[in-house]
Amino acid sequence: MKYSGKNLKDLYLAESNKYMEYRGVKIEWLHHNCFRITGKTKVIYTDPYKITGNYNDADLVLITHDHYDHLDPDSLKKVLSESSEIIAPTDCKEKLAQFSNRKILVVPFEVKIVDDVTVKTVPSYNTNKFRSGKEVFHPLQKGNVGYVFIVDGVRFYIAGDTDFIKEMKDIKTDVALLPVSGVYVMTYDEAAEAAITIGAALTIPAHYGSGIGTAKEAEEFKKLLGDRLKVEILKSSEK
Repeated sequence: MKYSGKNLKDLYLAESNKYMEYRGVKIEWLHHNCFRITGKTKVIYTDPYKITGNYNDADLVLITHDHYDHLDPDSLKKVLSESSEIIAPTDCKEKLAQFSNRKILVVPFEVKIVDDVTVKTVPSYNTNKFRSGKEVFHPLQKGNVGYVFIVDGVRFYIAGDTDFIKEMKDIKTDVALLPVSGVYVMTYDEAAEAAITIGAALTIPAHYGSGIGTAKEAEEFKKLLGDRLKVEILKSSEK
């Protein structure tokens, strides 16, 4: 399914809705916050979780934080190869110790270059999602990250578990991958505000369908944005 119009001439959506391409870079949503981004020579995964297939083809894995639904050792085993590299926040070190792959531990506002993939870390935190009292689920001080990364000239932003935060006004990206489920992350209406602020050519909702949130949140997110932004809801490529 081809699109036409401003900023859309480089988009292709498969009839199955199980993948799409932006300027030749393939985008798949596997589960929750896990995307598989395939360029000409690189395969990148974000936050592997509940993976069923044995891919073992990752060049790079980006982990936003250490929670079980973002750092899932069983899923990592299904995407990592011997040469895969992992970028993750510093407090993921212990959970990643079982893997012999090269690990690059990061904090917000760093830039790393892995082969020809440029990765910038940005903050990812809650402002109004509370565990109890005044304690949020994902505090700024913990150092969780989102990533802005470039594959074959296409810039992606994976937000991680975050609310609509002030740092988003500085995000420049072609493709935005935003959580919409609420509870631990932005609600779909907060995510719509964030999407408008970021203004990506393509926005894809995430963080639903695996215990937290359902496709309904993704659909409401898309409905709220209407024709203001291009939003696509992908089906899991594993189902």
